[in-house]
Amino acid sequence: MKKILITGASGFIGSFLVKEALGQGYEVHAGVRSTSSRKYLSDSRIKFVELDFHDPEKLTEQFRHLKNQQVRFDFVIHNAGITKARSVKDFFTVNYQYTKNLVSALISSNSITGKFIYISSLTAYGPGKDSSPIKHTDAPQPITSYGESKLHAEKYLQSLKDFPYLIIRPAAVYGPHDHEFYVLYKVLNRGIEPYIGSRNQLLSFIYVSDLAKAVFKALESQFYSRAYFISDGAVYTTRSFNEAAKRNLHKKTIRVVIPASFIKPIAFSIEKISSLLGTTATFNRERAKEFEAINWSCEIAPLKNDLNFSPEYNLESGMRETISWYKKEHWL
Repeated sequence: MKKILITGASGFIGSFLVKEALGQGYEVHAGVRSTSSRKYLSDSRIKFVELDFHDPEKLTEQFRHLKNQQVRFDFVIHNAGITKARSVKDFFTVNYQYTKNLVSALISSNSITGKFIYISSLTAYGPGKDSSPIKHTDAPQPITSYGESKLHAEKYLQSLKDFPYLIIRPAAVYGPHDHEFYVLYKVLNRGIEPYIGSRNQLLSFIYVSDLAKAVFKALESQFYSRAYFISDGAVYTTRSFNEAAKRNLHKKTIRVVIPASFIKPIAFSIEKISSLLGTTATFNRERAKEFEAINWSCEIAPLKNDLNFSPEYNLESGMRETISWYKKEHWL
């Protein structure tokens, strides 16, 4: 049985990667923190590993200890990271430096025999400069610290010799368990349809289980030293996303449009309030930049050509399952 390590296993995407790995018959080692919730990791077959990404030497020793117990990983999916932080430094520490620490420890301890998958982000490339979908051949120009930290990690992997990596750059990911879009669903469910900036912002989406399937297609493929954008292949707008959610919520709404000129002052105020409360703001000046950009759509021809990837869900069918889950779990 092939062994796989999945970091960030307790998170939204991580829990679906674990589910897919179990379904495909892997021996799954779930990398978690001691404080991580294991609500969606209840399968008794899961083997938990608490990894210390902060300390490279300790991390190396952890892998050597596992190796002494006959645990070497055929594959590693590095999904751990942060999408929001109280400082720019935190993004680079967690998303970049911790990635370096993990790879270094795996190599030093000779604990990986196959491919290393890095879950990056479309934001590592930044938004499209016109209405054309973002392509791999475009020059990456991230506009946020989050995107920059992801790009730094990508460049580190690309600098390595004889290390079989693949980089996965998902578009906006949605589905059950997610907290990011859940905030919007709650507002829509109350009859309010908010828009920050343009209603016609171009967007790509990927349903979380389709993302997990694509990752494993990449894992088992012959390809390495490549990077792929992942979406369902369609281009949507903010309005079409809201409309899909409303149809499945069975709600009529009142549209509230926040002009682009108000975005940064609002984000700044939310940051200050969060700072006083000792919390991390979900909407801040960094996120405001993402709302101001007009094009976050991406092109997935290389993914289709190399991996014969065909998503099971489009936005309508994915939203149907998503909203159904939230209702079943009494989140809505």
